[in-house]
Amino acid sequence: MSDPAPLPQPQQAPDPRTRRNTYLLIAVALVLAVWGIVSRISARNALEREAAAAALVTVLTGKPVQGPASNRLELPGNVQAFYEAPIYARTNGYLKMWYTDIGAPVKKGQLLAEIETPEIDQELRQAEADLATAEANYQLARTTNERWKGLLATESVSQQDADQRAGDAAAKLAARQSAAANLARLQQLESFKRVVAPFDGIVTQRNTDVGALITAGQNPAVPLFRVADTHRLRIYVSIPQPYAGSIRRGLEAALVLADHPGRTFTATVENTANALDAASRTLQVELQIDNAKGELLPGSYGQVAFDLVADNNTLRIPVNAVLFRAEGLQVATLDEQHRVRLKTITQGRDFGKEVEVLRGVSLGDTLVLNPPDSISDGMQVRVAAPVVAAPAKKS
Repeated sequence: MSDPAPLPQPQQAPDPRTRRNTYLLIAVALVLAVWGIVSRISARNALEREAAAAALVTVLTGKPVQGPASNRLELPGNVQAFYEAPIYARTNGYLKMWYTDIGAPVKKGQLLAEIETPEIDQELRQAEADLATAEANYQLARTTNERWKGLLATESVSQQDADQRAGDAAAKLAARQSAAANLARLQQLESFKRVVAPFDGIVTQRNTDVGALITAGQNPAVPLFRVADTHRLRIYVSIPQPYAGSIRRGLEAALVLADHPGRTFTATVENTANALDAASRTLQVELQIDNAKGELLPGSYGQVAFDLVADNNTLRIPVNAVLFRAEGLQVATLDEQHRVRLKTITQGRDFGKEVEVLRGVSLGDTLVLNPPDSISDGMQVRVAAPVVAAPAKKS
């Protein structure tokens, strides 16, 4: 008889501690897995945000400002005498004597110098003799003509002979008139031996000396004398086209000269060219200033300052905010979300660091300074923080 089969042993229930530890390990593994996934997603999102932020263009901003009530325009000016004339010789000879040197005040008609003209003197004497001969010939021809007219009345001579005597008298009269005109011409040349001042003024140049050869019409760049009337001076200024419309007769300007440091003289606009120079696009303006005391010197270089009335409705923006595009002049403005909005502007006058804007922007607009060439409408940008100047250290 065989042995009976062994009975199955009952399974032992798992230890509760072991089961708890197993659950704990599973939970930790799940937490670590979730944490790893979340951290990777968060890092990727942060990287995307950093990349997007790095892709934004950082810009500086500025604001339009209201134009001032007046504009000060400073330009170079040339100071000239009210009248100035070079004095040339009108006859040939040698300088006999000069009577006025540079800086000497002269009156109109005052003798400046004398010229010796031996050739003109001889020609003058010859012309006087020629005129006397022509006068004698004319008187003889006139008397003969009168006699032949009487003979013709009694038919003692022919009409042909009488006409010949009349023609001879007319020819002699013309010869006398020619000799008289030649004498007058030489007398006029003789008068040019005296070089006189054309108006009241001051001798500013003397370019000759005793014994110098004088030739009529010689080198025009070297006159014998130069006389200037300095009781009143003219100042010539070239006004740029944008300011030409603001210049009016009677407008006062401040004149500053290097030889009078710290002093300002007042000049008045007397005339304008009323036309722009085609080459420089400027308006020539003449100002005048009284110089009765002789303080100012003609030929000086000075600075002329005009205070021009400005249009209070205009704005000014920094010149580095202007974009030069095919559509015209534009500026880049920012909205509240820091998105670019391009605006086309109408420029007025250029003040160097600033330009005047007639239309296109308003006082509250935020302008992008030094905008890149790639900036476009709707583009998102980042605004740089304003730079705060550090306070000065106390010594």
